[in-house]
Amino acid sequence: MSSPSASPDTPDPRSGIAGGSGLARSVADAVAAYRDHDNVAALHEALAPLVAGAEVDALVEAVEPFRDIPEVAGFVYETVVEARPNDARALVVLANAYWLAGRGPDVVGELATRAIAADPANRGAWHLWALTESNPRQRTERWRQVTVRFPGDDLAKALLADNAASLAGAEHDYDALDLAVETYEDLLGRAQHPQQRSALETAIRTLKGWKF
Repeated sequence: MSSPSASPDTPDPRSGIAGGSGLARSVADAVAAYRDHDNVAALHEALAPLVAGAEVDALVEAVEPFRDIPEVAGFVYETVVEARPNDARALVVLANAYWLAGRGPDVVGELATRAIAADPANRGAWHLWALTESNPRQRTERWRQVTVRFPGDDLAKALLADNAASLAGAEHDYDALDLAVETYEDLLGRAQHPQQRSALETAIRTLKGWKF
């Protein structure tokens, strides 16, 4: 952590790591090197002293451009979450990084549940909570709950419809089939792009032709 009187680019006297924009440059350099050598261990070795020597806010800002790289975001946000265990956004970023890295539904689901408890309005947390349910019927129900909580969330509605359609096909479930059709029809009524409308119309027509 930097001295309270230090300017943003004053080196941390304990770690030798520059704060503020200097930290951002150091993180960017580590990521650029990783893109060349593709060595996760070397990446984490380069990031470790940066993480250890940084203020949490500065660390979050520095890693923001690389949140889509799970090897970066996961490693850094483990420290962020340790410092801020009730920060819903940090929990979601870490959970998403773990999900992209294939860490499995249990650890990701636990982080998503913690994020929901910290901030019930965090939509990303609810998406991860639904994604991590392995049982198809329960996963469909979770997506239904998400759409009830966020009625304008078209992505959640699309995932609800997809999961309901898969459930209907696997278990010959007419209730799930009706749910899929109704949800696709709702999406069709809101769709703006011709390709999207065409895909939805095809899905609805196909599902209405199913007989079990």
